[in-house]
Amino acid sequence: MALIAIVGGVLFMFCLCSALLKWNKVWYVNKNKGLPHGTMGWPLFGETTEFLKQGPNFMKNKRARYGSFFKTHMFGSPTIVSMDGEMNRYILMNESKGLVPGYPKAMVDILGECTIAAVHGSTHKYLRGAMLSVISPTMIRDQLLPTLDRFTRSYLSNWDNQVIDIQQKTKEMALLASLHQIINKESIRIKDRITPEYFKLFLGTLSLPIPLPGTNYSRAFQSRKVIASIISEVIEERRKSQETHKDMLAGLMGNDECRYNLSDEQIIDLVITVMFSSYETISSTAMMAIKYLHDHPNALQQFRDEHLAIRQRKKPDEPIDFNDIKSMKFTRAVIFETLRLATIISGLFRKTSEDMELNGYLIPKGWKIYVYLREINYDPSLYPEPLKFNPWRWLEKNLESNNQFLIFGGGIKFCPGKELGIIEISTFLHYLVTRYRWEEVGGDTVLIFPTVQAPNGLHIRVSSY
Repeated sequence: MALIAIVGGVLFMFCLCSALLKWNKVWYVNKNKGLPHGTMGWPLFGETTEFLKQGPNFMKNKRARYGSFFKTHMFGSPTIVSMDGEMNRYILMNESKGLVPGYPKAMVDILGECTIAAVHGSTHKYLRGAMLSVISPTMIRDQLLPTLDRFTRSYLSNWDNQVIDIQQKTKEMALLASLHQIINKESIRIKDRITPEYFKLFLGTLSLPIPLPGTNYSRAFQSRKVIASIISEVIEERRKSQETHKDMLAGLMGNDECRYNLSDEQIIDLVITVMFSSYETISSTAMMAIKYLHDHPNALQQFRDEHLAIRQRKKPDEPIDFNDIKSMKFTRAVIFETLRLATIISGLFRKTSEDMELNGYLIPKGWKIYVYLREINYDPSLYPEPLKFNPWRWLEKNLESNNQFLIFGGGIKFCPGKELGIIEISTFLHYLVTRYRWEEVGGDTVLIFPTVQAPNGLHIRVSSY
């Protein structure tokens, strides 16, 4: 009898799973004719788990079976995945034709409905204008770069003769650097309250929107409330004070550099968005640049020579300026090659605002489109020996303006903080290579999907240069 019960239970579970898989297919596919090939996975969960676990292999297997344009179900939504370079560019460049931002629900809930990545049309134009006003070249030159320089010199001041986890340090650096630029004078006072909440917030953006206690989504949503409350406190304190501030928050609140009339909700969402967008890109790029330079001594020597030349024309404690940043040609090449090879950004999300034909298929209104960028970064026709770290390729050809280089997005959604991010990484690396040498301690493993991370840390021994 026990054996019969076990067999019966197995058969029941098999039938239930088959029914759920079939139901998901019927719900999304059978009522929408003309879709590309693909599978939809489980109800609600779709194929999210497989995608996050398998990453590039998931995509390669899907492409081998269904081609470079296929359907799936990820992060709670039916999704079309595009792995074709020309199609990806078309999707990113044509918001006016109904291909609007379509980031997962969890990300929008956590970052806020006014996050610049999620809005479109006139709202996006207005918020983007407000954002650009506080990260303009003039603002960077006169306010943000001096603040960043002071913070970086202080942050790196006591690394000599230390064994450090550079992953942990670059994450901390990226978050604190953003805080100093956004909320300068209050950053020291609030950093201990924001930092732990922010790390929980970040983890929740790549999760299913399941509002149950203990889930990454639920914890991140609660952390967003805490962070929003802290920022709101600072805004209220500044309104009551007569003190003048020169940082991003002051600009968003309406100082002489920004004439946009933003609500508190919009200001808070933009602040959280700036922190989020800069955190992952800057920390991962800085960490991987340090690793790649360590592993390629010729590149490290040319990189260090470029920065030592800058120091030689300055007094010992003189900060770097905008002209110094412009002279960092090889540094810029290293940053782009790191972004390409480590693929910090695997893809971008859009969605259809109406039923439309795309790549010969009929895509229903409201379906998400995942513009997958990773494989393009390893295309040998664009990048000979694509798995080789070769920053010189960016000096030999104008690859930065290549139509297939879409890491920073495209069209009206092109990343407004691109140059500021490059300056933050460049400043950090400038003071690192002109002050210190480093060597890796142990054989640390680095994974590059779904985010770039060293599961056990990336430890280096630092000594004075």
